Amino acid sequence: LKYGIDNLLFGMKEQDVIKILGKPDSSYKDEDENVVYMYHTRKLRLTFYKDEDFKLGYMTTSNSGVKLFNSFLIGKDWSEVYPILEKNKIKPFEMDTNEGVVSYFNESNWLFFHVDYNEIIKIELGAVFKEKEDDFDWKF
Repeated sequence: LKYGIDNLLFGMKEQDVIKILGKPDSSYKDEDENVVYMYHTRKLRLTFYKDEDFKLGYMTTSNSGVKLFNSFLIGKDWSEVYPILEKNKIKPFEMDTNEGVVSYFNESNWLFFHVDYNEIIKIELGAVFKEKEDDFDWKF
């Protein structure tokens, strides 16, 4: 948390990610002109922020192989995962519901869990800000 996923670190540039994962299966620019890479088989979406010189700032995954605290998360019941997070001091979570999907958000780690039918279906992780500053705490 706060660093990225596996060897993908917040602050990497597009070419750094391509060296690790290869070229994306597809890419596009979102409504803010950020560049988004899609890796379909990895079920991974990476966002490079335009306003930050196209540094990697956001990751979204529904890959069942993703682990946190030595536990697989995708496909798990939220009631199984929440105690693991709490034990590792990842709390509190704000909760929101949209069309039956419940989203749990932890601001200090910029971490979202999306839960459908009480099963985690997607995780989002964003770069965090430096304490008492408005600048991102880049890890690369």
